[in-house]
Amino acid sequence: MPFFRKIICSLLLVLCATSGYAADLARIDALIGDAIGRNLIAGGVVLVGSRDRILFEKAYGRTSPLPDAPLMAVDTIFDIASLTKVAATTPSVLKLAEEGRISLIDPVVKWFPEMAGHGKDSILVLHLLTHTSGLDDVQLYGDSPIRSAIEGAATQKLKGEVGSRFRYADLNFILLAELVRRATGAPLDVYTQASFYRPLGMTDTCFNPKREGRFCATLTEGRILMGEVQDPLCRQLGGVAGHAGLFSTARDLGRLCRMMLGGGTLDGRRVLAARTVDQMTAPYFSRGGGVVRGLGWDISSPFSSPRGNGFSRISFGHTGYSGTSIWIDPASDTFVILLTARLDYKNTHEFSKLRGDLSTVASQLFGIPPELGEMARFNDE
Repeated sequence: MPFFRKIICSLLLVLCATSGYAADLARIDALIGDAIGRNLIAGGVVLVGSRDRILFEKAYGRTSPLPDAPLMAVDTIFDIASLTKVAATTPSVLKLAEEGRISLIDPVVKWFPEMAGHGKDSILVLHLLTHTSGLDDVQLYGDSPIRSAIEGAATQKLKGEVGSRFRYADLNFILLAELVRRATGAPLDVYTQASFYRPLGMTDTCFNPKREGRFCATLTEGRILMGEVQDPLCRQLGGVAGHAGLFSTARDLGRLCRMMLGGGTLDGRRVLAARTVDQMTAPYFSRGGGVVRGLGWDISSPFSSPRGNGFSRISFGHTGYSGTSIWIDPASDTFVILLTARLDYKNTHEFSKLRGDLSTVASQLFGIPPELGEMARFNDE
């Protein structure tokens, strides 16, 4: 850790020790305990950290709604749902762009000639990453679901002007995962293991995990799933998809967050160039500036509840339907991860509030004040 940053962290620890810190940490316990008490979740794991260390880590409740379910543990494995978009697909596409194997301004028809002649020539890879392609989700059919996804993208009518209208659609990332396969010859699960998870020491992160293990449950159609992906489109695609399907732990995702805060490096190992991380998290505006997205990552949109009220305008993150979320703030050198055994999928307002309240508390307790963060970065350079 650079010397000046060590001083700041030591100063913050002293301040925390003299300001009723234990009582403040109980605010996190109360938030999660209340969510369990209201049957919003059966349990969960909270992890807060900086680019150098884990600052808070705790497991709560149980792994499923069953009365004899195992207690949640900090190393419980979760179906992270749409966090797959930023923990697998986005870094893969950006790494290929960094290496010059693809370009973000490649027309999508370059990689999907099946879409040529259907009025989709103006869609670029960039538009898939920012959900501004104008594409909407489609049903998958037959023995080749990826072919039906491509056909559905080719034949549908675009929803708004390409590049200006934000419309969140899993289809964008289903296509991006197939692009990774076409550009490298390797499916997304193989490419991410070699490029990110093994180098970063993310030993519990994978697609299609072995069913035995320390899994958190998800619920679907009256069934309890353990180690089987919840998303139905991902199941049709064999468990490996660009929009969902990844399983991970809070600790592993913490390593990904630390890499992002470290400008592409973790523990001296570089997996992305610093300029690639900057490009991934730079703001791209749509809806006349009303929605701000990064490449893959969310910045300010209808899905930005985990930002809370304490993180900066340059913070970014993502959510997952299964009850997961990440939010990262370079300005305060803080990230917060929430992974849960979600029970209530209808009360989205209350779940969004839980995510936001947790980030607000985390930013207050652990975030380096922006002026100190600027001093640290200046002295580290």
